[in-house]
Amino acid sequence: MLPDLQLADIVRLRKPHPCGSYEWTVTRLGADIGLECKGCGHRILLTRRELARRVKTILPKEDNGKLAE
Repeated sequence: MLPDLQLADIVRLRKPHPCGSYEWTVTRLGADIGLECKGCGHRILLTRRELARRVKTILPKEDNGKLAE
């Protein structure tokens, strides 16, 4: 199944969205996982099983542009 997912993680799916983006932001956790397309902002809900089938890689949260000094 899926490793630990956190809100704001970026997941890269195997097939692109029609807008051309492969990357999605996790917006909801629960029985269903909410995702928002990084390209066009479209939102979808997938079951954990369906997401596990479609996911290619999971990237950690973005640092929102903050650099370590």
